Amino acid sequence: MAEVYHNYIGGKWVPSQNGDTFESCNPACTSEVIGVFQRSNKQDVISAIDAAHAALPGWMSTPAPIRASYVRRVGQLLERDKEALAQLETREMGKVVEEGRGDVQEGIDMADYISGEGRRMFGETVPSELRDKFAMMVRQPLGVVGLITPWNFPVAIPTWKIFPALVTGNTIVFKPAEDTPAAATALVKLFEEAGLPAGVLNLVTGYGPEAGAPIVEDARIRMISFTGSSAVGREIAAKAGRDLKKTMLELGGKNPMIVMPDADLDLALEGALWGAFGTTGQRCTATSRIIVHRDIADEFTTRLIQQAKSLKVGYGLEPGVQVGPLINAQQLQTVDEYVQIGKQEGASLLLGGKRLTGGSYDNGYFYAPTIFGDVNYRMRIAQEEIFGPVVAVMPVSSYDEAIQVANSTEYGLSSSIYTRDVNLAFRAMRDMEAGISYVNAPTIGAEIQLPFGGVKATGNGHREAGTSAIKEFTEPKAIYVDYSGRLQRAQIDVEHHAS
Repeated sequence: MAEVYHNYIGGKWVPSQNGDTFESCNPACTSEVIGVFQRSNKQDVISAIDAAHAALPGWMSTPAPIRASYVRRVGQLLERDKEALAQLETREMGKVVEEGRGDVQEGIDMADYISGEGRRMFGETVPSELRDKFAMMVRQPLGVVGLITPWNFPVAIPTWKIFPALVTGNTIVFKPAEDTPAAATALVKLFEEAGLPAGVLNLVTGYGPEAGAPIVEDARIRMISFTGSSAVGREIAAKAGRDLKKTMLELGGKNPMIVMPDADLDLALEGALWGAFGTTGQRCTATSRIIVHRDIADEFTTRLIQQAKSLKVGYGLEPGVQVGPLINAQQLQTVDEYVQIGKQEGASLLLGGKRLTGGSYDNGYFYAPTIFGDVNYRMRIAQEEIFGPVVAVMPVSSYDEAIQVANSTEYGLSSSIYTRDVNLAFRAMRDMEAGISYVNAPTIGAEIQLPFGGVKATGNGHREAGTSAIKEFTEPKAIYVDYSGRLQRAQIDVEHHAS
């Protein structure tokens, strides 16, 4: 009998008010139930918001260095439990255990980085236009924030949001993806162990329409931070906009990797393989388009196929496995539908293009690493996010054509170019429409000390990680202190400069 897990509201583990539950299963072995979780509804969300709202005054008044100390402690606990959490990730969402360790390490790194901001959180001091007057800007918390996270990085992405939100003095209602509630629960238990005050962080598990939408709709939630699809992001933006609610949206990607004739082909191939098939292609930064100069396209494609054939697909806890399963049956169907669309559009299926069956494959959602050739940039498989182990190879005749193709989608998250020409590299840094650009590296692998996010349909202009994280979870407040002892009118109120 699988263990039953509860919501965490007001410092207590409680069942959903309607008594409904759902199972989280292993995508590599669907008969294994990881646990039974609460299928929360609006009433559960209201209770979580009530708890966060009640805890807000005390948490806001807690000095930032003390708030940061809880984050630092959770980082230490993540380090202690790294291997157990990595294996839980593999069992619950399918990524190979080495990647699971990297996911947890990202959380550790974020704790190290953001906890230091508890003694920084820089504002500004500026000169006043008047005598005997002091002017400054400080950063204040937003209030109660709603954090809605995806399943593909079930520890890293929640820490990107939770850690800075806490350090800056906000209280939280956290709804993880329904595919990875066990990892989210394990993370929240570390906050409980660290002694975080009751109500500061609240967890509700469940499905988007039932548990996510009420978070977006409640007027007491002053900000929504969401990572997921562009379609859902647009819905959140529309609903939140009616309440003038701040949103931080990190959405889809269709990331290009350009390979020029002077590139180190061995390096580019290694990057393409990792960028396209790491995490089974289930990353918003996955390398889904490889734009290769025609002079090297045949050699590059032949070698890419050969190397992709050698990838070992299987259960991520087994030795040597490099590619795990897709997250669920729906994603398996979606990926296969896109493969059929690619064939119908006239692209050449060069490798894969099918569900893997037989033996242990029959127990999970495994799909063969898939490569398409002869892909035109107007095809749907070159324009739409697939979120699976599918990559399109797109030959071009020049750098200018490569940039045109790279920028031809509605997305703009990550991009890369492989070249030894420093002048061309700097042109690409300027020309690629993306929030992240790499030179001689694949499109995946962002570091937490720089801002993460994209342009166009990838988001709404906000960024996670880096110093941006502090800015996103605060609002600036301008403060003026007049110690002249008399009324002084600012220049906006008079026609002449103050003397």
